[in-house]
Amino acid sequence: MSGQAAAQDSYPNRPVTLVVPQPPGGTNDIIGRFVAEKLGEKFGGARFIVENRAGAGGMVGTASAARAAPDGYTLLLTISASQAIGPALYAKASFDPVNDFEPITLLARTGFVLVAHPSLNVSSMAELLELGRKQGELQYGSAGNGTMNHLLGEMLRSKSGLRLVHVPFRGVGPMLNDMLGGHVKLGFASVPSVLAHLQSGALKPLGVSSAQRDKALPEVPTVGEAVPGFAGDLWVALFAPKRTPKPLIDRLLTVTREAMNEPAMREKLAAQGAHVETSDPQGLAIVLKDDLAKWAEVVRESGAKVD
Repeated sequence: MSGQAAAQDSYPNRPVTLVVPQPPGGTNDIIGRFVAEKLGEKFGGARFIVENRAGAGGMVGTASAARAAPDGYTLLLTISASQAIGPALYAKASFDPVNDFEPITLLARTGFVLVAHPSLNVSSMAELLELGRKQGELQYGSAGNGTMNHLLGEMLRSKSGLRLVHVPFRGVGPMLNDMLGGHVKLGFASVPSVLAHLQSGALKPLGVSSAQRDKALPEVPTVGEAVPGFAGDLWVALFAPKRTPKPLIDRLLTVTREAMNEPAMREKLAAQGAHVETSDPQGLAIVLKDDLAKWAEVVRESGAKVD
């Protein structure tokens, strides 16, 4: 048996790092911790560790994962906002979303929800559009320049005519903290990251970003019902650095898909507002390619850009 084959047979014989290129509290951090725990169980008690490497809308952590050794011990657990949108927003992207990585599998999808602080005194998209006509400029928060909630805000500005002013934060956690304090009163947040605040009444849902209503928030209309042409959701997926050996990719694919499709995992993620969706590497590559084209067009239409 070759040394490489022996190493693959004994994989993993040391901790595996799952790089999450956003701060704690966001969708991929929440899902990543579920996945890390379940992969550890599936691999016989091995340690899978989530490492948050935030910065520049996910660019920092993603670039660091791209430079990691292709040995299966550093993986990228990321979201479409970083992998499919960031490269169109940043004038100098620090990684190639296609050529620097080996796709493994989709993990889940989730929508975003446009939320408002109660002091804004709006409870629907219609009321928000009316307030915008009367008041003029409205501030909206995001998890940072180049993030999905930034671009959804720019899409809303472009398609609705609202005069929205972007207020970037360093992650969804800081954004929500400011929103809960009423300092910034409007913003998009992923369903998993904001669900508890909606249930408590601390924030109000105005509309979900996906084309269809979200199963976790069935009574909340889509933004597109009030703003024609508005739609966008987020996927979470697992990648490895380019040139990671195919036998390792295949093994990670098999084990990860088994873990994600267990009923308990599906229920756990559904309770967070995320819906399990797995794929093979080719399927993930197609999803990425399609989203790169889609969001590049959205970026051009909205005029959003990050230096």
